[in-house]
Amino acid sequence: MKNQFKLFWATALFITYSLAASAQENEATSLDLGTIPPYHMQVTYDKTSHLIFPSAIRYVDLGSEYLIASKAEDAENVLRVKASVKTFEEETNFSVITDDGRFYNFNVQYSASPPALSYDLMAMQKNFDKFSASDVLFQELGKTPPSLAGLILETIYKNNKRIIKHIASESFGIQFSLKGIYIHNGKYYFHTQLENQTNVPFSIDFMSFKVIDKKTARRTASQQRPIVPLRIYKTLDEIPGKATDQNVFLFDQFTIADDKLLLIEIFEKNGGRHQTLKIKNSDLVKAKVINSMHLKF
Repeated sequence: MKNQFKLFWATALFITYSLAASAQENEATSLDLGTIPPYHMQVTYDKTSHLIFPSAIRYVDLGSEYLIASKAEDAENVLRVKASVKTFEEETNFSVITDDGRFYNFNVQYSASPPALSYDLMAMQKNFDKFSASDVLFQELGKTPPSLAGLILETIYKNNKRIIKHIASESFGIQFSLKGIYIHNGKYYFHTQLENQTNVPFSIDFMSFKVIDKKTARRTASQQRPIVPLRIYKTLDEIPGKATDQNVFLFDQFTIADDKLLLIEIFEKNGGRHQTLKIKNSDLVKAKVINSMHLKF
């Protein structure tokens, strides 16, 4: 009898352990843990629905041929969606990835008269963690999630600290200055400021970043190496009279030889009050490190 009891308890323990292990394995491998709850919307054939996203649209994938979609002209963050047929019974979907690294999933049904045609995703930012998966990684940003890069850009702009005091250009009542160079995870953040001390607005045509030889008085295209920003916060079009504003630019990490200079140039539209900043390699290597855990500079 004792042997039968021992066999019974051994069998029970084995079954219990097997069930627990199986449950743990299923829990560990279940995709339910990473589910992204979708938004739900209705579309129709005779009218166009518009979605406004907090950032520029980078990628759109439609679940079926029942839908057509495109970015609005001259509006990188607005998506137009409508049905391509008069009606469809089966639910379909589409997905969107934006420049700030957010992933959105939409389940779509057909309706002859949708309850709404315009949706403002910007107003739903507080629900991002619930309704979207952040931190989609882009090749140009490497290991830095776009949401973190955006937060660093915004924080530099809002803190508005001046840690560099010797790099500036001033003429015709316009002062252009480099307030700081920061580095995080192999990326540079350049903080610039433009001050208009006159009553005449300064309309910005374009800005350029390029590496040149120090000894080259007249710079030709063959002697220049352009540096292209990965992100900009914020884009400036005009500085009104007696006003000041800032930019923050994100770049891949780079250094330059001692006989080279990095030029940051800003050009006035239909004017001649151009400004130039000259940055040496010694300025680049002194970039201030950003602690992203607490966003301390």
